Amino acid sequence: MTKDEIFAAMEKAYTGAGSTVEGSFAGDLLRACADGCAELQGLSLRNVSLTVFENDKKIYTDFGELLFTHFGVSGPLVLSASAHMRHFTKKRYRLEIDLKPALDEQQLDKRLLADFAKYANHDFQNGLDDLLPQKLIPVVIELSGIPGRQKVHDLTREQRQSLLRVLKHFPVEVSAPCPVTDAIVTSGGVKVGEVDPKTMESKLVKNLYFAGELLDTDAYTGGFNLQIAWATGRLAGQSAANEKE
Repeated sequence: MTKDEIFAAMEKAYTGAGSTVEGSFAGDLLRACADGCAELQGLSLRNVSLTVFENDKKIYTDFGELLFTHFGVSGPLVLSASAHMRHFTKKRYRLEIDLKPALDEQQLDKRLLADFAKYANHDFQNGLDDLLPQKLIPVVIELSGIPGRQKVHDLTREQRQSLLRVLKHFPVEVSAPCPVTDAIVTSGGVKVGEVDPKTMESKLVKNLYFAGELLDTDAYTGGFNLQIAWATGRLAGQSAANEKE
């Protein structure tokens, strides 16, 4: 690694663009669901399961909270999931949300039957109030393919199964990560093998120290990245001060 590469990494990180010495990625916020996000903007889903597919292969799943925004999806689940989605130029990504992860399909079907019995004489679009947030109901109805004004008592088994699939596999198509300037955490940076872990000094350039996101280190959301920044920053500052004494 040359001095020019080192300072290029420092300059990019300082301006918020992230280091590129070991590659750069900052997709914690994802551009997604272009056809549905405008309707779902501001909706927060708690206690849901999120699964990431890369070229239709399941690569990651987690449980928690996510948020629909005007541009796509964000929130703790997405921040962690984005760490596994780093090849947008070569591969296709999509998300599936299990809106009812506490229930398997058989249990959820029983729940649907109970709700449908309660709302038997209502229109289908008015029979999901106990099951879903209001903002989500029109999108789920559209994805299910069931006419909103069809009476609940007229729903067929096949239609109920269609609804069940949407609830357990709510689709979110991902088009791209958001710009690096919008990122909360970036990966990539100065190769850690070229930095002395006892002092944070470069092994290649005397009296040059690295800390935080200048380094090729990153972690899931939850304060870990802040801890990396604080710990390495303190050590680098102490080491630089001791060197001057």
